Amino acid sequence: MSSSRRGLRSTYRHRVAFFDTDAMGIVHHANYIRYFELARIAWMDEHDRPYRDYVAVDRHFATTEVSVRYARSAVFDEMLDVDCWVEWVRGASLCMAYEIRRGDEVLVTGWTEHAMVDGDGRPTRIPKERRAVMRELSRIDPPAAGAASSR
Repeated sequence: MSSSRRGLRSTYRHRVAFFDTDAMGIVHHANYIRYFELARIAWMDEHDRPYRDYVAVDRHFATTEVSVRYARSAVFDEMLDVDCWVEWVRGASLCMAYEIRRGDEVLVTGWTEHAMVDGDGRPTRIPKERRAVMRELSRIDPPAAGAASSR
């Protein structure tokens, strides 16, 4: 875990399984988004509260947008480190950012945006105390609603 202008990070360690790879023997591009999710859940466990606590009160972070930039490929049996941090938090949404590395080599970077919703899928505000914790951990101000992202 490290701290930077981009907020408090968590690192999720992942060993590439054979079923994560495609016919070329490299990790299929869609699996990196799965790695993002695993890292996001680990970040919440470490810095906020376990995701299951949100689910227990009928709250969910629905994914509204995903961006992935691929620089290098990973292959079966490699150990990957997936860093995750909060970029910004607004009233009912947040953005998480990611960096996937093999040692010191950056393979993939990206971000996901999420809207808090209730069990019926209706948008709802992130509870004030949780929002305050996440904002403090992000250490940057959110962009104005509707503003173009600059990642």
